[in-house]
Amino acid sequence: MSKIVMYGAEWCGDCRRSKRFMDSNNIAFEYINVDEDAAAADKVLEINGGMKSIPVIVFEDGTHLTEPSDIDLKAKLEALKVL
Repeated sequence: MSKIVMYGAEWCGDCRRSKRFMDSNNIAFEYINVDEDAAAADKVLEINGGMKSIPVIVFEDGTHLTEPSDIDLKAKLEALKVL
């Protein structure tokens, strides 16, 4: 099974949308709330070159998507043969 990690926050509409997409497609992922985990918030800054943009979804192959549309997320999951 693929290891997918999503960094997000409950107030973030894009985060809620991406979580809904993953849940509705039965994609297993770890959700880390950056408001509750300072190290995770720092990781988001590192991944995004200093930008606080979320969600950041990190895939097992080392790639990531930041603020993906459902279309982009679907394409990535299909490419990884997870969806």
